[in-house]
Amino acid sequence: MFMRIPIIAFLSLAAMVGGELGARGIELTVAQGEVEAGEGTAEVDRRDGEIDRPDACPTRVRREEDEVMGDKLMSNRPSLLFVSKSRSPLTPLNKGGTRNILKVPLVKGDLGGSRLDYKRHLLSVSVLSSHQSDEVSRIVRDLPASDEIAVAPEVRSPSAQDDRHKDFTSLLPTAGTIATIAEIPEAVNLNAQQLGGTLPISQGRNVEGVYVAEVKIRFVNSKGEAVDKKGNPIKGRISEDFIRGELKLKAGDNYSQEVVQLDLQQLQQLGLFDKVTVSTEEVGTDINVIYNVEERSARSVGASVTLSDDVGVAVPLSYVDRTFGTNGQRLSLEIQPSLRGVEYDVRFVSPYVAADDRLGYSVRAFGDRRISEIFNKDINLPNGDRVREIRMGGNLAVTRPLGDWRGTLGLNYTNISTRDRNLNLARRDVLGNPLTFSGAGVDELYTVSFGAVRDRRNNPFNPTSGSILSLSTEQSIPLGRGNIVSNRLLANYIQYVPVTLLGISESEALPEMLAFNLQGGTVIGDLPPTEAFRLGGRNSVRGYDGGDIGSARSYFLASGEYRFPVGRDVGGVIFVDFASDLGTGDSVLGKPAVVRDKPGTGAGVGLGVRVRSSLGLIRLDMGVSDDGDIKFVLGTKQRF
Repeated sequence: MFMRIPIIAFLSLAAMVGGELGARGIELTVAQGEVEAGEGTAEVDRRDGEIDRPDACPTRVRREEDEVMGDKLMSNRPSLLFVSKSRSPLTPLNKGGTRNILKVPLVKGDLGGSRLDYKRHLLSVSVLSSHQSDEVSRIVRDLPASDEIAVAPEVRSPSAQDDRHKDFTSLLPTAGTIATIAEIPEAVNLNAQQLGGTLPISQGRNVEGVYVAEVKIRFVNSKGEAVDKKGNPIKGRISEDFIRGELKLKAGDNYSQEVVQLDLQQLQQLGLFDKVTVSTEEVGTDINVIYNVEERSARSVGASVTLSDDVGVAVPLSYVDRTFGTNGQRLSLEIQPSLRGVEYDVRFVSPYVAADDRLGYSVRAFGDRRISEIFNKDINLPNGDRVREIRMGGNLAVTRPLGDWRGTLGLNYTNISTRDRNLNLARRDVLGNPLTFSGAGVDELYTVSFGAVRDRRNNPFNPTSGSILSLSTEQSIPLGRGNIVSNRLLANYIQYVPVTLLGISESEALPEMLAFNLQGGTVIGDLPPTEAFRLGGRNSVRGYDGGDIGSARSYFLASGEYRFPVGRDVGGVIFVDFASDLGTGDSVLGKPAVVRDKPGTGAGVGLGVRVRSSLGLIRLDMGVSDDGDIKFVLGTKQRF
C-alpha cells in the first residue's frame, strides 16, 4: 500500500524522526509534485559499508556515524535518501555540529568528467537550511570523494510518458561545460605519456596512501596517445572488465606503488600488451588511477630468408595469435625449412588469471639445430665436419604467484644428439673425446624443474629502477639413454639504478640509468658435455664468440651498463662484461674446454646503440675482448 506525501511534509517527518536533520524546507525543480513511498524499508547496498582491503581508508569506505533515515530508489521517479550526522567538509554545519546531506538517484550516463563511484546511482548534494538558501544550487561542482556522483545498473531512467518526473541529469551542465582540462585531447595524451610512461606517480603531488576514487583503463596507441585528433578515445579489443579484474588496486583502496608494480607484472605476463603505463589525476582530495595500455597486435606474421654455412638457404616463418582461446591465451609458431631439414618451435600459453585465481600453463614442442659452441675452436669430427647439436623435445609448465614471487613448475623432455653436416650420428671428436654422456651420440633428459621470480622493478615493460631476482632448480630423472642423474641450479639478479649524470632527469624513450647483472650456476651429479655452461657471446661476454671463454660445470657472470639518451628514440650504452668458469672446465666429460685451450675467464668492454622502432628495440653492440678481438652484436631487446 503506497502513500503519497508532499515533499515538505516528508521532510518535516524526517526531521522529527532524525532529531538532528535540520532541513526546514526544500524545493526541488526536478521533482515538482509528489514522491511515492512504499511500505517497508528499501534495501541498502551493503557493499558501501565494507572494507575490501586491509589498507583501505575506513573513513572513506565506512561511515559509522551516518544514520540512514530512509531510502527508496524508484524505477521511474526521483526519490530521496536523507542522511544525518555526516561529517562532509562541504556541508554547512547545523546546531550540534552535524551536517545534512541529500542524496538523489541519477541515471547512468556520461557526466563529462564527473567522478563515478559505480556502487550506487547517487548524487550527493548539500541540503541547505531555509535560512541559508531557498533551493538547491543547480550547479554541481567537483566534490571530494565523500560528496560524489555514483552509478549502478539498477536505476532506470525516468518515464518518458510522465512530464512531471524529469531526469535529474537535466540539472547538470553538459559534458563540455564541466569537462576539466585533463579531458582536452592534448591534455589526455600528455597525461597518458606522463614522464615517458615509466613512473607510476602523479605530476602534482606524492600520491602514496591517497584514496583511490576510481581505477580507469585507457587504451593508447604506439605513440602513447589516448585520443585521436578529433578527441575520440582510442578503442581496444580487450575487455576493460577483464583487464580491471587482473588488477589488485581497486577503487576505494589507498594508493600503493608496490601494488601498482604487482599489477604491471600481472599485465606483462598476460602477453597481451607491448607497454603499460600508470598515471594519476587528482579529483578533489582524491585521485583516479589510470592504466594506459598499448595492446599488441592480435596476430602477426613474419618471414625472411637467411644464408649460413650450416644449412645453406633457410626461410624462417613465424605466426603469433594473441586472440587464441580466452583470457589472453596465445599461440605462437616458428618454423624454418632449409635444405638440411626443418626446425620448429610451437608454443601455447594460457597465463595466470588473477581475477579467477586460475593457474597459468604452457605447452611447448621444439626441434632445433645449431653448430656446437662446446665442441668448437677447430677441433672437429674425424670427417672434418663441425659438430652439430640437434635438440628435440617439449615441456609442460604451470605458473602462479607465491606471495611476492611467481612460481613455475615444469615437466621437461629433451633428446640431444651430436651429428655431422648430413645429420649422421657422431660419437667422438677427432681426438677421440666423447661428445655425449651415453657415448652413443644421443642423450635423453627427463627433468622436473621449479623456478621462482621476485620482480621489484618499477615497471616491467620499461624498468628504470628496482630489481628482479630469479632462482631455479632442475632435477633429472634417470630414464632413457644415458640414465642421467643430476641437478642444475641457477640464479640471476638484475638491478636498475636511475642516475642524472648528464643532467637529464627524464627521457621519453631510453632513460639514463645504471644496470647491473649477476649470474651464477652449477650442475651437481652427471653432466652431459652438451649441457655444460657456455661462456662468451652476445648474451654473455661481448667481445668473444659464443663459448670461446669456457665450457663449465659452474660459472659466474657479471655485467654492468651505463645507459643514456641520445635522442627521442635513440640511446647509447657503455658496458663491461666478465665471466669465469670457476676452475671447473676440467670436470666436464671429455674436457672440451681444456683440449681447445679455452681461457676459462674473460672480460670485454664496448659501446652500443639502442633504437626504438616499429619492430621493437634494436641493439647494436661493439665489444672488445681482453685479448683485443673486436666483435659486433646485432639483436633485439636490451642485453638484460
